[in-house]
Amino acid sequence: MAIPACRPARQGGRERDQEGRTWEPGAGRRWGGDPAGTHLSRAGVGGQLLGIDRDRGPQRDRGAGADHRRRARRSQTRAAWLERLWAASEAHRIPYIDSLAGHWGELCGSKEVASEWADRLLDITRLALSPDQGARGYFHGTPACFSALLRAERHGEILSLLENETFWHCRRWAVLALAATGKKSEAIELAESSRGPLTSDGDVNRICEDILLSSGRVAEAYERYGLAANRAGTYLATFRSVARKYPHKAAADILRDLAATTPGHEGKWFAAAKDAGLHEEALELASASPCDPRTLTRAARDLGATQPAFALDAGLLALRRLVERYGYEITGADVLAAYSATMEAARRQGIEGQTRQRIRELVAAEAARDFVSGILGEEIGL
Repeated sequence: MAIPACRPARQGGRERDQEGRTWEPGAGRRWGGDPAGTHLSRAGVGGQLLGIDRDRGPQRDRGAGADHRRRARRSQTRAAWLERLWAASEAHRIPYIDSLAGHWGELCGSKEVASEWADRLLDITRLALSPDQGARGYFHGTPACFSALLRAERHGEILSLLENETFWHCRRWAVLALAATGKKSEAIELAESSRGPLTSDGDVNRICEDILLSSGRVAEAYERYGLAANRAGTYLATFRSVARKYPHKAAADILRDLAATTPGHEGKWFAAAKDAGLHEEALELASASPCDPRTLTRAARDLGATQPAFALDAGLLALRRLVERYGYEITGADVLAAYSATMEAARRQGIEGQTRQRIRELVAAEAARDFVSGILGEEIGL
């Protein structure tokens, strides 16, 4: 009977394929022409990745026992990593992993592991928070202990430990414990009563906002904490953060509310308005208070082809701020870039002559007439 092409033939104690190559059974495919076995075998590395056992063929689900072993291996791996992270934290106090302590409960992965870590750290934490000033001291594992207790849902122990604590760095965990037990109004009240010179207002705002959002009180969260809790490194990043968290709010409303928090500096929200496509609002903000002329120039350059009217007004505003000497380390290249972007937008609208006249009048008003007028004077006929 013919042997199927997909099955190897046997010859004595060896197996042979259709091309006559042979290998030892149970040893992977070590081809006769490759005695060192340097090629990857089906039951070698590739087989392990595919779940293929060398002797038994493809691995199949073996029921609850296999699941239990997999969970045990994952648990052992997580335990080993936690030990390494903890050792690094203890030995070196590495700044960029310090914040991990506040997320230790999440890193534990389960209530059981978190509870074990809480037990491990609890005695030292209790001593560090002792009312006896002689025994009290700093313990870098305090946040990890409270995080583990929170993950283990041992809320009563957190509240008991922090009953008389006033330091926000610790008291914040009492706020989170109250919120976790459903006492969300009490949690917010405790957080608000903790404000002071040594309290992070940003942290209070973020925690209270999260509590309200988790309660479905979205409108209240926005009104009370939405703007302050989402401050980022730039005005644009702040706007994006708020807009992402409150998608039901119109971008124009968010922008108006944010600008109201910085009276006298409304122009700093220009980039946020432009990014949201609110071009009219962006120009209003930039006209209300100074905006970096380079930001205005970039807007004029980037939108000259698609929004020439907006680009023209942005370019004229940039030149106006340059004439007023607004900006940091402004150079002649910045003046020429603003002029070029403005004239390009004017060219696309067919109003180059009118625009040049407007620029001439603008530059002629320069007080010292020794910077912008010196650079553009010949070009605009001054």
